[in-house]
Amino acid sequence: MSDPFDVLAIAADIRQGRRSAVSVMTETIAAMQVRDTSLNSVTRIFGPRAVGEAERIDRRLAAGDDPGPLAGVPFGVKDLFDVAGEVTTAGSVVLRESPPAAHDATVVARLRAAGAIPVASLNMDEFAYGFATDNAHYGITRNPHDTARLAGGSSGGSAAAVAAGLLPLTLGSDTNGSIRVPASLCGVWGLKPTLGSVPREGAYPFSASLDVVGPFAGTLDGLRVAYEVMAGGPMPELPAASDLRVAKLGGWFGTNLSDALAGAIDAVAAHLGGLETVELPEVARARAASFLITAAEGGTLHLPRLRRHALRYDPATRDRLIAGALLPSATLVQAHRFRGWFREQVHALFRSADVLIAPATVGEAPSVDQPTIVVDGQVVSARANLGLYTQPLSLAGVPILSAPLLGTGGLPLGMQLIAAPGREAALFALAGALARAGLVGRVPLPAAKGR
Repeated sequence: MSDPFDVLAIAADIRQGRRSAVSVMTETIAAMQVRDTSLNSVTRIFGPRAVGEAERIDRRLAAGDDPGPLAGVPFGVKDLFDVAGEVTTAGSVVLRESPPAAHDATVVARLRAAGAIPVASLNMDEFAYGFATDNAHYGITRNPHDTARLAGGSSGGSAAAVAAGLLPLTLGSDTNGSIRVPASLCGVWGLKPTLGSVPREGAYPFSASLDVVGPFAGTLDGLRVAYEVMAGGPMPELPAASDLRVAKLGGWFGTNLSDALAGAIDAVAAHLGGLETVELPEVARARAASFLITAAEGGTLHLPRLRRHALRYDPATRDRLIAGALLPSATLVQAHRFRGWFREQVHALFRSADVLIAPATVGEAPSVDQPTIVVDGQVVSARANLGLYTQPLSLAGVPILSAPLLGTGGLPLGMQLIAAPGREAALFALAGALARAGLVGRVPLPAAKGR
């Protein structure tokens, strides 16, 4: 049987007749029904329709047709992507009575055209506003490595489903870190592509000027193929990793790290021959600007519905959206002006480096019972602050790959690989080299929790 984490191995088994698409799909559904009860990563299973699509894949193969590179691969979608015939709730009961989607989101349609099959919608923070996947309507998604801990968010259901081996491929969105944070805490691969490079049509928006959609996967090769399908074409040929100039972000990105995380990043730097440490100016202001832009754009989007149905929102989400809607326009203008300046500072670093490395979170996943982290000696909310290292970088619109670190001896930890816009190929080249060296890769579950 193929590796449940390996997109390409599953597709190869189906294409070569070692397994049928129907058997893969029925096993996937059965596993979700049994094993997700302890995780709460899944909100809905598209059972009959998914099996029906698997049957069509098997018929096409029997007739000698090519269903595509992802033939029969089951995938899940963060519950803000349209799947034709299903209601898109964006993690909220506010949208539960909306009409079903008339069309698939563009990236869902592209994955289906490549042979993949959507089988489930996945839990998220309500309207993607949070880093914890603590949802007042659908419950908390728990970390497969330790169910007493958070999976991270807002795409926590997507990361947890891959980490648990329930799905080899899932979709998420990233505004301020909502792919990178849960990928790090759950020990899987995640990609935030270049802003604007992957179509967002059919994905419920949060912050129109910051939102990016991207994949999670159990293998780097699976992540690459999924990204290429979603982007509508192959990347340029990967450069030689040995030719890449790599630097480490310091300053803001070198404080508040756990000892294990600092040690793992140092090990990567040592393997690469020792890295120059570079710093970005005004990172705290960048994070503040990202907060303001997100709040204002999200609040403005939701204001008409808040006026009618405020009490149906999660109170924590509602209050932040209302506060964002009340921000003065001059404040938002200043935040966008600063964003332009900060983006230039980030892009300037790529004159002397091809890839930057930085931590993805401050350390291991916080506990569900005490969802806090320590920043500058202060205990603060994890839901609002897990994006400490991801949020500032969102302003620059650059591609960022979240690579799970190996050899830390405990719970998953993650590292951001950052490149200039359109340079995803450099990220995959460096990640591949680090994976071959045994420094990064999907973090295995404790033996008792594996499939």
